[in-house]
Amino acid sequence: MKVTIYSKNNCMQCKMTKRFLTEHNVAFEERNISQNPEYVTYLKAQGFQSLPVVEATGHKAFFGFRPDQLQQIAG
Repeated sequence: MKVTIYSKNNCMQCKMTKRFLTEHNVAFEERNISQNPEYVTYLKAQGFQSLPVVEATGHKAFFGFRPDQLQQIAG
């Protein structure tokens, strides 16, 4: 499964999401909009206006720190 997290600097919910996945041994790719602003256009096109945004193969993308959704990804 491929997991991608869109985050930004100094985002507490982003940090909590990354920590949750790390503690559950889920590998993920981080895409930081502070370092790569071009991701903002993609996220807005998907209808997101808040971070973090989590995309995982076979799961509906979501935003925010959502332990219930993260647990489904972690299995």
